[in-house]
Amino acid sequence: MSMERLLPNPDPISAPYWEAAHQGILRVPRCEDCGHMHMYPRSICPFCGSARLRWAQVSGLGELHSFTVVHRAPSPAFADKVPYAVAIVALDEGPLLMSNIVGTAPSDLKIGQKLRVKFEQVSAEISLPVFEVAAT
Repeated sequence: MSMERLLPNPDPISAPYWEAAHQGILRVPRCEDCGHMHMYPRSICPFCGSARLRWAQVSGLGELHSFTVVHRAPSPAFADKVPYAVAIVALDEGPLLMSNIVGTAPSDLKIGQKLRVKFEQVSAEISLPVFEVAAT
C-alpha cells in the first residue's frame, strides 16, 4: 500500500511563491517600507508591520545554516527517501528558508556549505524548491 505525499495547498498569500517556484523562479516577500525580505509568505512585514509587500526574485544561492538528518520516514510516502536532510538555508539576500538538500549524502553536509536552488516537480501544479551543494 502506498501513501501519497502531502503537498502544499497554496492560499491567496502564498500562491505567488508557488506559482514562481513552478516556473523555476525563487521569490520572497520584500517590504516596500523597510526593505527587508522575509520568508514565509504573510500579509504583513515581520520587521516593521507594514502591509506594503511585493514579491522579489532572489538568486537562489545561499549557505547551509543548519540541518538535521531524517533516518526514519515519518510516513510511507517518504520511505524511499531516507536518510534525507531537512535544512535551514540562509539565502544570500538574507531570509532563511526551510528545504531539503538533494544530490549529496547527508553525512557529507557541513554548516556553511554554499548551496543553490533547484526545483523538484511533484505534481502538475506544484514544484518544490530544494537545494544542492554548489560547485566551488
